[in-house]
Amino acid sequence: MPPADPGTADLLREQGLRVTRQRLAVLAALEAAPHSDADAVIGRVRGEIGPVSTQAVYDVLNTLTDKRLLRRIQPAGSTARYELRVGDNHHHVVCRGCGAVADVGCATGVAPCLETSELPLHAPGFVVDEAEVTFWGRCATCLAAEAG
Repeated sequence: MPPADPGTADLLREQGLRVTRQRLAVLAALEAAPHSDADAVIGRVRGEIGPVSTQAVYDVLNTLTDKRLLRRIQPAGSTARYELRVGDNHHHVVCRGCGAVADVGCATGVAPCLETSELPLHAPGFVVDEAEVTFWGRCATCLAAEAG
């Protein structure tokens, strides 16, 4: 696994976090394999820095998510996955066959369900800070296997 980007330490410091081997290894793991679940991150971190407790990795994932350096996604019926891509409110497509997850750009065009200007009429007092859209289908690999 390649080391985390040199600017990664600065990102941690900007959020008031200490720069630790565990935090750098978690960020490097997710840079190498976006949409990883905690078990995959733990495996990559251990491969990078050696023995580390499962709880330590979960603590790092939670801290980095709280600081919005990571995004936690959890498609229905799936384990939580983590990614570095934050701040652009992109969406995801999930394969019903193998569970693969891929990024999808934000829905554009007419999408009245995403119009926040309408929200106060239906949910007074709410301020939207994120919308989550998940598309479901079959990836090319699963489609080929089903056809073959």
